[in-house]
Amino acid sequence: MRDQDKLYINGAWVPSTGTGTIEVIDANTEEVMGHIPEGTPDDVDRAVQAAKEAFKTWGFTDREERSKYVAAIAAGLAERSPEIAEVISREVGMPVLFSNLIQAGLPAGNMANYVQLLDDFEFEQTIGNSLVVREPIGVVGAITPWNYPLHQIVAKVAPALAAGCTVVLKPSEVAPLNAFIFAEIIDSVGLPPGVFNLVTGVGPVVGEAIAAHPDVDMVSFTGSTRAGKRVTQVAAETVKRVALELGGKSANVILDDADLEACIPPGVQFGAFMNSGQTCSALTRMVVPRELQDTIVELAVAKAESINVGPADSGADLGPLISAAQRDRVRNYIQQGIDAGATLATGGIEAPDGLDTGYFVKPTIFADVTKDMTIAQEEIFGPVLVIMPYDSEEEALEIANSTVYGLAGGVQSGDLNRAKAFARKMRTGQVEVNGGGFNLSAPFGGYRQSGNGRELGPFGLEEFLEVKSMQLPA
Repeated sequence: MRDQDKLYINGAWVPSTGTGTIEVIDANTEEVMGHIPEGTPDDVDRAVQAAKEAFKTWGFTDREERSKYVAAIAAGLAERSPEIAEVISREVGMPVLFSNLIQAGLPAGNMANYVQLLDDFEFEQTIGNSLVVREPIGVVGAITPWNYPLHQIVAKVAPALAAGCTVVLKPSEVAPLNAFIFAEIIDSVGLPPGVFNLVTGVGPVVGEAIAAHPDVDMVSFTGSTRAGKRVTQVAAETVKRVALELGGKSANVILDDADLEACIPPGVQFGAFMNSGQTCSALTRMVVPRELQDTIVELAVAKAESINVGPADSGADLGPLISAAQRDRVRNYIQQGIDAGATLATGGIEAPDGLDTGYFVKPTIFADVTKDMTIAQEEIFGPVLVIMPYDSEEEALEIANSTVYGLAGGVQSGDLNRAKAFARKMRTGQVEVNGGGFNLSAPFGGYRQSGNGRELGPFGLEEFLEVKSMQLPA
């Protein structure tokens, strides 16, 4: 049991002003694995006031001082990486092998990345008779999700600290225990009191209190599009900056000259089903030439049916979903696909054999999906891939751009230049071209209802900076 009974505010572990607690459930066993405080608006106010006071000093530290702390936090994350991976595997359900690489490895690497970025970043430039300076925006409210919990925390906190901002973090109450490890690391490196604060609780209470607080200068939110709209509405009352990383329904376009044996299996396992499909940038729509659909479906089904589903610590390739609510939601979408007349190629609404305990869903693939179907338009957030046939490259592009989202995408072709030309026409924030890998230094974010702003790399740092022009005598 990993019980936490205190919040981290102003450099100290303190009790909440409320008395409620929230259970944290192990996605693999459905058993309680810990408890956290159910924070209150008063807790948020205490944290914001601490951050506001700390900013008076932290906002004017030199980059070398900030870099020292960022490097120390990165080292702490690396040191506790096995523990972090184990906790997140239980919270979220990702198999331990992948959790070590992704849920623990990416945050440590990203935090370390900002040490070099701080060395290279230009905070000042001269334009004519003006000195243009980039300054920290102030107090940042960071509201993070459960699917890649620590990765998303670091994607906000690392650049915020590097920029000179102070932070009030509200992690997802569904997967919060990793955030306490993060706070313990921050406490151990001696970050000045108030620079980082942790308040746990539910979104409609703690999240809204952060978004509404007049002394919060910026909110950085990752989560559903519905929740992001609410954060924007609440934050608008105080005209604060809002950065949003929201949902996606990303297309993986297979052009007619693609190497199918090379691109379909990884497109299924890693493009669509990574983290049991609980990935905002998952390539969950495979857009394929109609004349190749049968061959592609055969390859996709073979890969899906070879995936070993099981508990995170069992050596499985695919773990459970995070909660009963999420499992039931995904199964409902699968039923909608069946009812709409899509061809169920593999999977379905039944639990995988022998996995009645834990929030497991069969890897599921639909074929003959049209763009008007719900399963082609809405984010399912589970191991469900829809295969959508097209008759021309123009139609493929139209299908790829046919949702309200625009977070990610992929294009596969035997001709790299052809693939890049197609990728330029996709209305989305990032495109994997012929299997190009994830880049921690490249901007991550979306078009349209996938959000606004960018995370990671220098673009992520810029999100937390204001721009000031100082007009100097000629």
